[in-house]
Parts: sequence; C-alpha cells; structure tokens
Amino acid sequence: MNKIVYILAAIAFFPFTSKGQNLLDKLNNEFPDKPIYEMATFKTTRLGLGHSVETRKKGALEISWYNRYWNRPYGETQFFLADEVNMRFGLDYALSNNFAIGVGYSTWDEVTDGYLKYKFLKQTKNKKGNIVSMVALQTLSMTKNDISTGLYGGNPDVTNYSFTTQLLIARKFNPKFSAQISPFFISRSNGSMNVEDPKNQYGLGFGARYKVGGHVSIVSEYFSVFNPLKSVKTYNPFMIGVNWELSHLMLQFQMTNARTFAEDSFITQTANNFNFHDGNFHFGFNATFVLHTNKNKL
Repeated sequence: MNKIVYILAAIAFFPFTSKGQNLLDKLNNEFPDKPIYEMATFKTTRLGLGHSVETRKKGALEISWYNRYWNRPYGETQFFLADEVNMRFGLDYALSNNFAIGVGYSTWDEVTDGYLKYKFLKQTKNKKGNIVSMVALQTLSMTKNDISTGLYGGNPDVTNYSFTTQLLIARKFNPKFSAQISPFFISRSNGSMNVEDPKNQYGLGFGARYKVGGHVSIVSEYFSVFNPLKSVKTYNPFMIGVNWELSHLMLQFQMTNARTFAEDSFITQTANNFNFHDGNFHFGFNATFVLHTNKNKL
C-alpha cells in the first residue's frame, strides 16, 4: 500500500518539478555567471587617517567633521580638556557609484585639501572573480602655514602645494575582517628650507578593520615612509580606534600621533612618536553624516 502511495505522489508532482526545472534553466541561460560584488569592505570612505576603498552611491553627499586634541609638552598647559585642537570640515560627493570628489579645510595648520577618487576594480564573491578591490586616489593640498614641522620657508606670500597619489588595494576576508594596503607617492611644488630634504617621498600604508558587534568595529592604520625628511625628526603615523555606526551617522574615536589631516602632511610630517609622554597622546574624534540626494539611492 505504501509503495502505491509513493508512486502516485511522484506522478502527481512530476509535472510541477519539470516546469520548475525548465524555469530554472531559462533563468540560468538569461543571466549566465553574473558577478556578485562584495559589499561594505569598510563602513566609511575613510579608514581612520587616510582613505579606504569605499565609495558612496551616486548622489550621496558626505558631511564630515574631524578633530584632533593634544597637550603641549612644555610651558603653559590646561588642566581641563586639551591645549591644542585641529579641526577639519569636509564635503564629499559621489558623482557615480565609483567616482567621488571632495574638499576640506583644517583650522590648525590652515590647509585646504581636495581629492579625486575612482574605484576601477571590485571584489567579487564568485570563485573566478576579483579577489580584491582597487581604487585610484589623487589628492591636492595647499597652505601658506609652516606650523606643523617648519618644512617650508615660511614665506606668507608663497602658497605651498603638495600632490599625493595612492593606489588603495583591499580585501574583505570574511564578514568581520577586512585589510588594505596603500602604496603612495608624494610630490611638492617647491623645495623645503633644507636642500637635503627629498622633494618627492614614497612608502606604503597598512590598514585593517575588525567587526566586534552589530554596529561596532575596531580599526587601525599605519604608514611607513621609505625616504623620510632629514631637516626635522619625523615619525611614521599610527592610529587605532573604534567605529560606532548610527544609521547615516558614523562616529569614530581614536588614538594617534598624527595632528593633521591632509595626506602629505600626516604621512610625512608627523613630528611625534606614538606614546603617552611629552604631549604625544592625541585623541581623535570624527563624525561623518551621509545625505542621499538621489531619489533612486537603492
């Protein structure tokens, strides 16, 4: 009796199975091996100090407010909060899903900076796809102020320009961990006050993100300069911080030895080592808000 029931059930469902299989075959023929791209390698367009491989959706306007606080090692000092603060106000706009532009201004060193950013390779989840994401980044900064290290001659009538070219290469290894390397080349428009200082500098940056909760992640970043300045003592910049995601708002709390925000400045002109002595403890607080101006943002 049981055998008869199984046979009748198979006969009854066979037409539906055949139709379903035919439908799957048609879908596979119509959409053969379409790439499935990896999403959210990093949760924001900046990892900590520098840029990440992330770009916003077309029409997204990113409003940022970055801060660095530190104490003076000698002389008069404040007993409450910090002696010095550097703030950067920035606007970033996504012209397409893969191309973005941005501009910002820093208060302490009076630097105006801007950038162009283009993602030309996306990591895919397919086994035969791209194993990394790659982004080309070109930045420009200009200032008349030599407050950071005294690198330039300090002539208030001369504007100093610096150009930073970076290749950002990142991979999302799993839902929790992502890593990035970023070779860079920095060129300045004029010589420093010491003729022994290199006009062009180059090196390699490293960064990583580890997700510890639904909206919390730990991030870290380090840059190594292969040919540092000779006229002043500089150190490689390092950062470790915590990201806290709140819908369209990203808050980041970090410790770093870098006081400035423009790539050429914080990478090659950081004058403090990363420690808690002599005013070298720097606290950073970043806030980024994203406003979607495109109605079809999804």
